[in-house]
Amino acid sequence: MGLFKKNPFGHILFLKKWLIRILGAISHRRFRGFNELQIEGSEIIKDLPDKNVLFISNHQTYFADVVAMFHVFNASLSGRDDSIKNVGYLWNPKLNIYYIAAKETMRAGLLPKVLAYAGAVPIERTWRAAGQEVKRQVKMSDISNIGKALDDGWVITFPQGTTTPFKPIRKGTAHIIKKYKPVVVPIVIDGFRRSFDKKGLRIKKKNILQTMEIKAPLDIDYDNESNEEIVKKIEFAIEQHSSFLKVIPQKELEEQERLNKLREW
Repeated sequence: MGLFKKNPFGHILFLKKWLIRILGAISHRRFRGFNELQIEGSEIIKDLPDKNVLFISNHQTYFADVVAMFHVFNASLSGRDDSIKNVGYLWNPKLNIYYIAAKETMRAGLLPKVLAYAGAVPIERTWRAAGQEVKRQVKMSDISNIGKALDDGWVITFPQGTTTPFKPIRKGTAHIIKKYKPVVVPIVIDGFRRSFDKKGLRIKKKNILQTMEIKAPLDIDYDNESNEEIVKKIEFAIEQHSSFLKVIPQKELEEQERLNKLREW
């Protein structure tokens, strides 16, 4: 790698690599120490193409969700199945991983700006700004930048656009899927809301079991399925359809039992 080689967004890859190494080392104990991250399905990661992959996930914190995915993806690519044991997997991280984030979030302080350099594709929300409901046109440059990131590598998106559970899926995600035809990989996370504050920067509670399930890529007919049909598939894939509401209490009751088993392991 040339010392000043850049990605399509002008970020110097050498600097990005060191940011991921440092931030990964700092954050590792948040998922294997203070709290534990139980992973399922990470073997799927190794079989994905190097680019044009879109990860869709429910959303619980601004940053901890994405940081955990960076850990899991790189650990899997380094040969670890469902484990982030030994943070050495970040010595040679995958540098073409991106995540879609609101511009106002990524500009709110020094640390978000650093995290943005590590892989954010900032977009302007069309429905909310500065805590207020708004209605504005989608910026075509935002769509183009998402396409640029997909053309270069993997992109993580949270199609509800909020950390509030069971909110509607934004149709823009379906539009992106139909336009760029990526491999679409669903992820379901849990426990992050209980572990961290809303930003995902401060540990709110220790000894919480966090879970991440990576599912097989969705079977999508890009040309013939409507946006509404794709939205429905996403709702079920990331378990944010209203039918999943009834399973939440049982999942919370089982959390401590799973944590005890993980500690034994």
